[in-house]
Amino acid sequence: MTQNKKLIRNIGLTMAGAVLITACGKKEIDIPVGATQPTQTTVQNNTNDNNVITNAIVPGSQEDFISKISSDTIYFDTDKFDIDAQDQSTLRSQAQWLLQYPNKNITIQGHTDERGTRDYNLALGERRANSAKNFLISLGVSSNRINTVSFGKEQPIALGSNENAWAQNRRAVTVTVQ
Repeated sequence: MTQNKKLIRNIGLTMAGAVLITACGKKEIDIPVGATQPTQTTVQNNTNDNNVITNAIVPGSQEDFISKISSDTIYFDTDKFDIDAQDQSTLRSQAQWLLQYPNKNITIQGHTDERGTRDYNLALGERRANSAKNFLISLGVSSNRINTVSFGKEQPIALGSNENAWAQNRRAVTVTVQ
């Protein structure tokens, strides 16, 4: 076989192998540490009494959590991490749901506004997440079901350098995990 024919054959075999691998393989997606992973949590093709196809929320899913609690987010004053009366009400509804689903774990994400240094905000975000965690523990949720992570100012929900944006970014968010 000539050199050109060998080269063409090897290229053809390599391309055929690549096509087979990509066509048959399951695509893996790298999710950064601390990011939430999307989950499929709706049941497709349920039918109601009129044989109309509907989607239903799966009990114990993130969607179920959101639909049954007052909020997945609590908010803080500037440079604060204390739990006020409104936060307590929100965390009580979260605790009720968590006690109903004892096999579900959560991650509490601590966030800050853009002001302050990166290190200061990471520490403040951690204190906020831990405040929410400690309150849930005081309501009977097992500590080994709760993880915390601080994003500091790195994941703002509202953009802008004004009090309205800052107030929305000073938060702790509860996310269910598998």
